[in-house]
Amino acid sequence: MSGIRPRNAGRRTPPRSRDQMTGGPTAAQPERKADMSGTDPGLRWRLIRFAMLGGDVISLLAGLVLAVSARYEGELGQINTRGLVVALALTVLLFPIASTALRLHQGRYPVGSADELKSLVIAVGMTSLTVLAVDAASGTPRLLPLSVPPIAAVLSFVIMAAFRLAIRSQREGAVRPRTGERTLVFGAGIAGEQLIRSMLGDPDSPYLPVGLLDDDPTKRHLRIRGVRMMGGRERMAAAAAATGAEVVVIALPSAGGALVRDLSQRATDAGLAVKVLPRMSEYFNRRVGIRDVRDIDVADLLGRRQIDTDVTEIADYLRGKRVLVTGAGGSIGSELCRQIQRFGPGELMMLDRDESALHALQLTMFGEARLHEPQAVLADIRDGEALLRLFGERRPEVVFHAAALKHVNMLEQYPDEGWKTNVLGTRNVLAAATEVGVTHFINVSTDKAANPVNVLGHTKRMAEQLTAAYARGGGGRYLSVRFGNVLGSRGSVLETFAAQIARGGPVTITDPEVTRYFMTIPEAVQLVIQAGAIGRGGEALVLDMGAPVRIGDVAAHLISLEGRPIEIRVTGLRPGEKLHEELFGSGEHDSRPFHSMISHVPVPGLEPDELDRLGTRYPADTAGTTPRNHVAVQPHRNSVVPL
Repeated sequence: MSGIRPRNAGRRTPPRSRDQMTGGPTAAQPERKADMSGTDPGLRWRLIRFAMLGGDVISLLAGLVLAVSARYEGELGQINTRGLVVALALTVLLFPIASTALRLHQGRYPVGSADELKSLVIAVGMTSLTVLAVDAASGTPRLLPLSVPPIAAVLSFVIMAAFRLAIRSQREGAVRPRTGERTLVFGAGIAGEQLIRSMLGDPDSPYLPVGLLDDDPTKRHLRIRGVRMMGGRERMAAAAAATGAEVVVIALPSAGGALVRDLSQRATDAGLAVKVLPRMSEYFNRRVGIRDVRDIDVADLLGRRQIDTDVTEIADYLRGKRVLVTGAGGSIGSELCRQIQRFGPGELMMLDRDESALHALQLTMFGEARLHEPQAVLADIRDGEALLRLFGERRPEVVFHAAALKHVNMLEQYPDEGWKTNVLGTRNVLAAATEVGVTHFINVSTDKAANPVNVLGHTKRMAEQLTAAYARGGGGRYLSVRFGNVLGSRGSVLETFAAQIARGGPVTITDPEVTRYFMTIPEAVQLVIQAGAIGRGGEALVLDMGAPVRIGDVAAHLISLEGRPIEIRVTGLRPGEKLHEELFGSGEHDSRPFHSMISHVPVPGLEPDELDRLGTRYPADTAGTTPRNHVAVQPHRNSVVPL
């Protein structure tokens, strides 16, 4: 979204320190700060390491002495002095050996961490069991009563653990930030806990957590590093007033769009800037920290879905293959090229009629414009002869057909242009693909092809029927993929809103009740590629985009992110626009045999004689209310065109 930047959007977040990522300094990773006294940092840390080992040994000895004294109730004359000395000597010998085997004092674990305490239990236990075994084997009189070694182990561990926790508490208090924006964290799960620890573990953190919010009633008395729970979302305004908070971070990486919109609105009403954490797939298998906090964007407001993509299936039909993408310079085509490149195709051909778009695409993919190399193909899909020559020379095996004219209002004004590109151009690509035996042909369609009422819908529906027709005669898998509005695509309603907001308004919407389906470009493309692996010939695969979103709500939320009042002006629906888009046409059913987010819909293909009689101009009587599969008379050519 260009032009929309929430409050505090320009602030940079510093990278996390090493301590944040590990939970605290470790023995092998001391902080390499300048030592004004000139002491070698390595020598200094070795001294600290040996001091900690010495402290642990002293704790063990103290535990033994205390346990023996308690066993004889302070009657020191009853103690077997020789046996106690032998036990102390064994402890001094055995514990360093166990400690070295576990790397307990060599920096394997952060000081005071759960992992270090587990290893400490093992080292103390091994030492105590060995002393107990020697004691049991010593005969009569015994070195010590058999109850002394286990009691001494417990006492020693308590002393060692208390010592370590005191060190950790002191270190955490020493680095706790004193400045930074006062921040509320919504979400007391694992991500929220890691985030708070990260904020408090960096003295230069731009965020100072002052309160915790969560809707879970079982967490009402929770505290994380001293940051207390202040209630659920309904308490956000009160918590902000009580703590003087300036920011709220939504620490719920799997939060849906409805929740994010609600929290965003509550935060705006409370005068708080809103930040979010990335989705779970973006930080999987690593810790969350302040570096992950970012500004909220429209994708968060509209919902974030996790996509389960079968990489093996994708790799099988793309790796090592010659792949061609039409419309490669467009929003969908360019992301297709970027994602396909990751699966190791034998050759990736990027076709577009816009040389500047190809130039920009190659810059994003390779850091340089390789327009002199054959992978950039300058051609127009309206030129059937040129496509036949190109396919004959390069012989692609997989084709993604993303080239199209897509703007509803423009095509209502110039329907013939939509017909030439979306219908005749698609037929040209299909004919060339069939000629060279393409194994996979994926036509990118739109939800406007379901029960079409405008030029774009009719032409894209025709492209689906053309693809189904060629699927009957070819030996490959020819199918279409249908989805709705794509966030961030050129000319989308969101891009329009961004430009209007940047200009200061007004933001124009056709009707406050208009709803549309949305998904991000990477989501759409990922599922398009997946569809090529599971789709069957002649089908239209419909991508699940969640619940439709009211355009009026989107405009209001984008304005709230801007942080200043901007007028919303209602203009009324234009010709060819639906109040509510549909994903399935009349008679189509939602069947998902292979993937939970992809529906399979059979598409009736055109008959061979109908293919031959396609005209060069958009049929005049298809506007407005012409039903699907209606046979329209082609003006000036006496041809029939099913729609």
